[in-house]
This record gives sequence, structure tokens and C-alpha cells, in this order.
Amino acid sequence: MTAELTEFLTGGLRPVGCRACGTRVLVKKNSTQHTSIQWTSNAASSCPVFAAEASAGANTALLDTCEQLGASIESAVREGHLKVADE
Repeated sequence: MTAELTEFLTGGLRPVGCRACGTRVLVKKNSTQHTSIQWTSNAASSCPVFAAEASAGANTALLDTCEQLGASIESAVREGHLKVADE
């Protein structure tokens, strides 16, 4: 992978932990509406919400993030731990 591609894919990603279950992901807020999340572990085994969906037969690759992780990301933005790129 070229340096430019690596920067494009990973630049600006910051670690954020879910306050409900402790799962850690890498996050970039491109705007208030757009959030990029890179899972650093298997979502179906580290997140209880994804685990429940997977056990019900859902393809976790097609799921949006869980509400608790979304709330944790928004808290990180409000508290200044995660910046929104377009602000």
C-alpha cells in the first residue's frame, strides 16, 4: 500500500471506547453527519449489540453502529476528544 493510500484510509482516525461495553474502535468525524468507524476487533464478538444481531442471523457487515457506540462517539466530540474535520 502506498503512503498516500494509507493516509487516505487511516488519516485522522482516533481511538474511541464504547462507554457501555468498552469496545474500542477507530473513528474519524468527517462532518457532523458523516462518521467513519474502523473496527479493531470482530464486532460480533466484542460488541453485545452486534453479537445479538449476529446470533439472530444478521450479517454484521451490513449493520449501522450500535446506539451506545454512537452515543460514545458523540460524547467524545462534545468533550473535545474527537474533532469534526469540517469545523
